Amino acid sequence: MNKVKIAIHDERSEVMALSISQLAKEHQAFVLTKLKEAEQGLHPSTTEDEELVRRAVFSVRNKSIVFERFNGASSILYASVQDVRPASVEIDFSKEELHCNCPQTKWCRHQVGALLALYQYFDSVQNWSSAWRAQKSVQLKSLADERSPQSWSMMVDEVMKRLLPPGRVLEGYGLSAVRTDALERLRRHMPFEREWQPLYKLFMELAIFNTIWRHLNETPGHSLDSPYMKYFIDQSSQSFESILTELTNRSRLFATDPFYDAIQELVREFLLERQGLFANRLRLYMLLWAVLFYEKPRREQELVYLNNLDHPSAEVFLQSLRLLFYVLLQKEDLLLESLAQIDLAQIQDLFELATFAQRAGESYSLAVILRAILPLTETFLQEVVPVVQRAQYVRQFQLLFDEIQLTEEEEAMLYSAFGVYGLQPFSSFLIKKGRYREWAALHQLNPSSLSYLEMCGLKDVLQVEPATVLPLYHVYAMAEIAQKSRMNYKQAVRIWKSMRSAAKRAGKTGYFETYMHTIRAEYKRLRALQEEIEKGNLV
Repeated sequence: MNKVKIAIHDERSEVMALSISQLAKEHQAFVLTKLKEAEQGLHPSTTEDEELVRRAVFSVRNKSIVFERFNGASSILYASVQDVRPASVEIDFSKEELHCNCPQTKWCRHQVGALLALYQYFDSVQNWSSAWRAQKSVQLKSLADERSPQSWSMMVDEVMKRLLPPGRVLEGYGLSAVRTDALERLRRHMPFEREWQPLYKLFMELAIFNTIWRHLNETPGHSLDSPYMKYFIDQSSQSFESILTELTNRSRLFATDPFYDAIQELVREFLLERQGLFANRLRLYMLLWAVLFYEKPRREQELVYLNNLDHPSAEVFLQSLRLLFYVLLQKEDLLLESLAQIDLAQIQDLFELATFAQRAGESYSLAVILRAILPLTETFLQEVVPVVQRAQYVRQFQLLFDEIQLTEEEEAMLYSAFGVYGLQPFSSFLIKKGRYREWAALHQLNPSSLSYLEMCGLKDVLQVEPATVLPLYHVYAMAEIAQKSRMNYKQAVRIWKSMRSAAKRAGKTGYFETYMHTIRAEYKRLRALQEEIEKGNLV
């Protein structure tokens, strides 16, 4: 009896083996694609990844992976892996996905083992393993132990050449994923000493950022003008800001000087040798020179380098870069001389420079730069800046100009340049100057809503000169009546009630009563409006 059972079991095993062999060959392309993804996601120079692959290969050799069943309807192959803790792997051929119930994210030894268990039916697992290990050039740990700018750069190169092989086109969402993956791998080798950690993080962030940008420039099929790119830049910029805050709160060790030199060269390379979105690259360059590189000799050295630079790319304005160092080194005469020759093409860079001067605490330079760009501000905002970005730019310009003392003529020029996007700051300016009639005229020319009027200082005007607001209330009430619905009539009545309060405050109660009689007579055919006026006790 036992012999019969064994014979049956062996026969089923043989049939299952034949089925798995057939499945593996039918889905060979899928298996090869997923193993290629695993090769890119796992780095042979990383101890943890090397151990993962070693254990995955061992599980195949030890026959610890058992393919239990295949669901033909869903095209899912179920496998169990005998490990310290047994795991279950699902291979979905139709959706081209793998899932494992172990807690590890991304690639785990069970998924790699299951793929290799299929791979063995059409190629050698040993050959695959050897080829993967052959890509290992040096252990990241040994590089980290050397602690030099050169070894840190080599660590980044080791990680990035696996994540971004030449020619690989990154999907938009992959930008942040590659950055995060690279940072995770490199942070495993962060120095233990707390005083070294912020510098290590900054170096790695910059090197990864620069490498990804270079890859985008060198690989056809990428666009820098996408929401994913904006998110990637914003994410990295926030990280730079955070790390720099850490660094400025730490004392600088003498041994770190070579690393600061390397970072200086790295950010210079990023600015001058990468292409596209120059304003973003300039912003990062300025940030580091404002916060990190504060030594006067270093700043003098960089200015000399820029003055001797030949044939930069077309998008690099050397004059704008020189202005940066005129601000930092307080070369006021050179700053004034250069600003006397600016044109519209430089306004974006000068706007960034003004932001930089504010951050660096250079109040004199900030005032000089802002006064230089003021005559060109209207043309820049109304013709150069895209419509969707104008409100944002106006707000940023206003915040910068609030930092300096302007004459009344300069303030009028500034708010005129803002146009409709500057109604609120212009309103504040007019109220501050006591020009209430002009305030009312401004909002009659640019009607919005009562809630926006309140944001623009309506209550302040009512307190001081309520009579000037009466024509405005009329304009808004007429706009509601024109909609010809009871709901709008109710809103018109609310506006008239506010108008009545303003008239009473201005001593013009008689004027308001005459006004309402005129309205009733003019719109006597609008029965619903007449009813709402009566309900509101306006007559």
